Amino acid sequence: MKTVAIIQARCGSTRLPRKILMDLGGQPMLARVVARLSRAEGLDMVVVATTTDAGDDEVETLCRGRNWACYRGCRDDVLDRYYRAAQEYEAQAVVRVTGDCPLIDPGVVDLVVGRLHAGSPAVDYVSNIAPTRTYPRGLDTEALTFAALQRTWREAKQPPLREHVTPYIHQHPELFVMQCVTHDRDFSRFRWTVDTAEDMELARRVYEHFGHDGFSWLDVLAAMEQHPRWQEINSRVRQKEI
Repeated sequence: MKTVAIIQARCGSTRLPRKILMDLGGQPMLARVVARLSRAEGLDMVVVATTTDAGDDEVETLCRGRNWACYRGCRDDVLDRYYRAAQEYEAQAVVRVTGDCPLIDPGVVDLVVGRLHAGSPAVDYVSNIAPTRTYPRGLDTEALTFAALQRTWREAKQPPLREHVTPYIHQHPELFVMQCVTHDRDFSRFRWTVDTAEDMELARRVYEHFGHDGFSWLDVLAAMEQHPRWQEINSRVRQKEI
């Protein structure tokens, strides 16, 4: 099963514009996401899916300069962007990751992808976020078959369902076989995604602490225990609701 990770990434973030191109330990944040995701053994390739807006020309330039696969599609219909990127690269399974997760963990990705591949009977969708989140926000990984993506693309009509790719699946458990990967401890209180300047400050502290990007999410947990004040940096940031 050819498994393609597709990273949705654009420069037009409202709370922190151009965040995916901001410096994070000497590299653009998007480069950190690509590098970490590329170490997942269950993936056959990684694709950056950006938009056709002129403001995202820099994203394509970065991808071409680093020989990353890149697809450009609709800004607001992210579901269509994913579907057509999956078609372009002949994916049989798709892993959804966002470009604002520079602590994405290849080991966690492999757990989710492995569950999709090993499903017996067959599984359509696996994530570590629904219906139960136990991993820190920022390690979010969703894996689904191309058939499930295609059905969602055909049937999801309302704009919110197309902007966020997988809510239609979550809303229709009668249509899809779903599984959730959870940890035996709940770490969902941690916020490791980057939506604001405070989030970026925390990510920079982490990268400065390690001096490389080869750390695991458990290493980050240990570092947070050593530096409890880090949790205060973005403790007041609230996740945007879908």
